[in-house]
Amino acid sequence: MALFDKDNMLIYEAGRSVPPEAQKAFSNGSFSGTDINPMWRIKMLTQIFGMAGIGWYTEVLSERAETYGDTVMAIVDINLYVRVGDEWSKPIFGTGGNQLVQVTKSGAKPSDEGYKKAYTDALSIACKALGIGADIWYAKDPTSKYSDRYIDINATPVTPAPPQPKQTPAKAVVKPVPAPVDTVCSVCKQPISEVIGKDGQVITADEIARISLSKSGKIRCSECFASWRKVQRNAGVEV
Repeated sequence: MALFDKDNMLIYEAGRSVPPEAQKAFSNGSFSGTDINPMWRIKMLTQIFGMAGIGWYTEVLSERAETYGDTVMAIVDINLYVRVGDEWSKPIFGTGGNQLVQVTKSGAKPSDEGYKKAYTDALSIACKALGIGADIWYAKDPTSKYSDRYIDINATPVTPAPPQPKQTPAKAVVKPVPAPVDTVCSVCKQPISEVIGKDGQVITADEIARISLSKSGKIRCSECFASWRKVQRNAGVEV
């Protein structure tokens, strides 16, 4: 019994998925997509049907050059034949093309790879009919592992959320830093020393200088400031 009599999708499923290492993104300026490594395609034909010439083979129908403006293209048409069990398939047609000669301002530029690449292209088209590399050709297939790369254009569109007003960040409140004051007593000419207040807290020399300056108009040490306050109190001035 032929393989495809058991499951019409058996060959398709066997060759549809292309591993990442056999894929290569390309862009020629007017078209972009994913290229499949040609040796991976040969591997799949051999894996599914057997070695070349025994399980599968190609027949070159024609090789020709066609001119399009200033570009000459190599065109190759082939038939691919595969064997399933003891039965050979009917011809599976493939056609491919590649640039053979390009005419530029500096002259014609021929390529000795033109017909070889056109043959590889033709084989890829024939293999496509068997489902080999199908997930690249038909990534929108819901059973394809690449289907999440595509957007369903028939799906109900989602209304985007209205743009939010731009939030102006709050300005940081910067507290002014008092300018340093001289910590030398203007009366006794001695450096001002910190003292321990009645509440047990340390009063720094800078604080003593600022307090005395604001109260008496001069920078005084704690002793001179205390003397000045005593004089003011004796004079009936509340400080």
